[in-house]
Amino acid sequence: MDEVARAFREAHGPAVATLARVFGDLTLAEDAVQEAFLAALRHWPRQGIPSNPAGWIVTAARNRAVDEVRRAARGRELYGKLAVTESTGAEERLEEAKLMRDDQMRLIFTCCHPALQVEHQVALTLRLIAGLGVDQVARSFLVSESTMAKRLVRAKYKIRVAHIPYRIPDDAELPARLRAVLSVLYLIYNAGTDDPLRGELRSEAMRLARVLADLMPDEPEALGLLALMLLCEARVPAQIRPDDVVLLREQERSLWDQALIRQGHDLVRRCIRRGRPGPFQLQAAIQAVHCDAARFEDTDWLQIVTLYDNLYDVMPTAVIAMNRAIALAETAGPQVALAQLDTLARDLAGYHLLHASRATMLRRLGSGKEANQAFDRAIELAPRARERGFLDRQRGRATGHE
Repeated sequence: MDEVARAFREAHGPAVATLARVFGDLTLAEDAVQEAFLAALRHWPRQGIPSNPAGWIVTAARNRAVDEVRRAARGRELYGKLAVTESTGAEERLEEAKLMRDDQMRLIFTCCHPALQVEHQVALTLRLIAGLGVDQVARSFLVSESTMAKRLVRAKYKIRVAHIPYRIPDDAELPARLRAVLSVLYLIYNAGTDDPLRGELRSEAMRLARVLADLMPDEPEALGLLALMLLCEARVPAQIRPDDVVLLREQERSLWDQALIRQGHDLVRRCIRRGRPGPFQLQAAIQAVHCDAARFEDTDWLQIVTLYDNLYDVMPTAVIAMNRAIALAETAGPQVALAQLDTLARDLAGYHLLHASRATMLRRLGSGKEANQAFDRAIELAPRARERGFLDRQRGRATGHE
């Protein structure tokens, strides 16, 4: 059953994408694929998972969809247009695979269209591309199943009434549109890092990042996103404490997943050779430097600060400036870092990590009272109990009461 479910989830995106292209109706495509999954549950455990699960699902779903539209005048025409068949010739299989790749690309860009709200982009991507059930998507974002179902209906309605095109953006549009897709996948991954035990979201985000990298092998930012996820995921085994946060300097590095680190490093090197640095590539390069260090004390902080300089040039946000200041503390000292953080006080006034970072610098400078005040503000703003507990313990360490 688990193998069948896993194979279906991998086939779900390509199948919905192909049927959406042919029938022009996301809801019809999704419903037909669900019917095909029920058929797969009956047949696959007895007959084995087919060599091309997506093709099997598309064939079964096609028959279901055609039944729905047969009464319409174009039913037979639509049936004839369906590209994916059960043909076995090598040439036909190659053409089928290319069509399904293109269809999946179209669906990814449709789900992440800028006309949709970000929450709708994320929900559609998890539902249609990743194949998660509505209940699973709802649990991932801590909302009720009915709320998530309504969110998905609204998103698909928006696609229909706004005439959002089901196509791959042209060359002029692609950079901005691709950035939106990558950002949605990274949002999904980060939603799984809010609690290190929520591995399902992280796994799906990484799988989708691999799909995108395979679909767009010449786009270094797609490779950069995958590298970033892999390098972050490599450290998760050293971070798993459901009720606490483990700082990078305190992580047991022998627990880091070296296979993921090697994969991430390989991807970063491929990005460097392209000579087209972008935000995700640079973030991946920063994580690669961290993963290179056998001990926290061995970290090449000068290189990290340089990479943050480059990252700020292409993505000048206050959060990037904050992270650069934290790294700068390791090369120029806490006083310089604190001065940099203070320049961000207005832009990041409501961000708990700014106050936590200031508290850490103040503690290192021996300003205990000010450090406590900064910790108090960070605790007040922290969104989760796990982070509030961690910051409270850090505050205790600062005053010697732990």
